[in-house]
Amino acid sequence: MFLLVNLKTYRAGTGEDAVAVAEAARDVADETGARVAVAPQAADLRAVAETGVETFAQHVDGVEYGSNTGATHAGAVAGAGVTGTLLNHSERRLRLAEIDASLNAARDASLETVVCANNPAQSAAAAALGPDAVAVEPPELIGTGTPVSKADPDVITDTVGRVREVADVPVLCGAGITSGDDVEAARELGAEGVLVASGVVKAESPRDAMLDLVT
Repeated sequence: MFLLVNLKTYRAGTGEDAVAVAEAARDVADETGARVAVAPQAADLRAVAETGVETFAQHVDGVEYGSNTGATHAGAVAGAGVTGTLLNHSERRLRLAEIDASLNAARDASLETVVCANNPAQSAAAAALGPDAVAVEPPELIGTGTPVSKADPDVITDTVGRVREVADVPVLCGAGITSGDDVEAARELGAEGVLVASGVVKAESPRDAMLDLVT
């Protein structure tokens, strides 16, 4: 079971609050044996990584060292203690060539990669590029509290089937995941983990929310 918590730019996911969520995630992982990772804003990557929790960047660019103002360099991210990265989230969409370049940069920096996609066809295309995992998230359900595992379960089963046709890549699912029941439903449909954001970051107790998701 893999729980990846995207802090986005929620106020509760910045600065000291990001560290507090990260510490809670680390403790939940230690207590339950589940794999839990946190993806904070770039400014908080080092501080979050120093808590000992698995830390993912929300994005890296496919650039080398040099004249790339405003880019997020995979090697610099890895140097901050980060172990993985999201790519192509629906709020940070990339062209296919850009996904490929970012994947190559991440591999060169030994970062684990999770490529997001909107639907089964996009998920299969992403899987063909060889990421470590694909996360399917219908954008219309993101942040709604209506889980994809219940609103449109065929999205998960179809994604798992399409991905397996092209590569041996695990499928995660996201969008509207807020409870352990949502996670259980997703896993029964073939997902090997979940990508969540508001269900944890905006919860009264992020720790309790994460415990519910993984137990």
